Amino acid sequence: MTLIKLENVTYNYPNTQGLDQLSLTIDTGEWVCLMGPNGSGKSTLLRLLSGLTTASQGQYWFNDQAITPTYLADPTQRQQLHQQIGMVFQNTDIQLFNPSVAAEIAFGPQQLGLSPTEINQRVTDCLELTDCVALRDRVPYQLSGGEKKRVALASVLALNPAILLLDEPLNGLTITAQQQMLGLLKRLQTAGKTIIMASHNYQQVQAVGQRYLIFNAAHQIEADLTAAELSAQPQRQAQLLTL
Repeated sequence: MTLIKLENVTYNYPNTQGLDQLSLTIDTGEWVCLMGPNGSGKSTLLRLLSGLTTASQGQYWFNDQAITPTYLADPTQRQQLHQQIGMVFQNTDIQLFNPSVAAEIAFGPQQLGLSPTEINQRVTDCLELTDCVALRDRVPYQLSGGEKKRVALASVLALNPAILLLDEPLNGLTITAQQQMLGLLKRLQTAGKTIIMASHNYQQVQAVGQRYLIFNAAHQIEADLTAAELSAQPQRQAQLLTL
């Protein structure tokens, strides 16, 4: 089932272009890795998919619903989109602002008006799922980089989104923390989540990615390859290893 469809999407910043004529579809349950040099459009695409910004030109559909400025201007519709598409930012410090990890995870469900019983259950479930039980009462900004990433992911999972958008989720993490994060994401995909993940490090993601959208410096997708197709292109793999 197609969850996301883009058709000729362009995004322009005030003084530069962010995306140029992107067309693609993403299906339920895929693990898509966005690869390419810094500034090529990976983060811009994630922001657009999350509804944090809208295309300058072109069309974006989520679940056959056109995501337009008018759609996003409606608070109820915007909230519905953010329930279905959760994003973990590269800099998790801008995402974590509550006095404790438990409060951080509870924040989203509270905004939905869920009952205290349901909120507590979601907090407990997400703490367990992300291996954050021991962090429950910790202050988020005092955590390690890997712990912050897991807490940010837990706060997103508390809304039970269909799609997870992750901007460089392995950046700055130790090898152990990287493996922990990838293992967690693999479990989530197995449970039915769709994962769209930006990375500049092919070596980190080549064991898990199922599909690779490769951006160039012109903010275009120059290749859309399955893992098998990419593994058959050693020159392309070598190029990705130099990012």
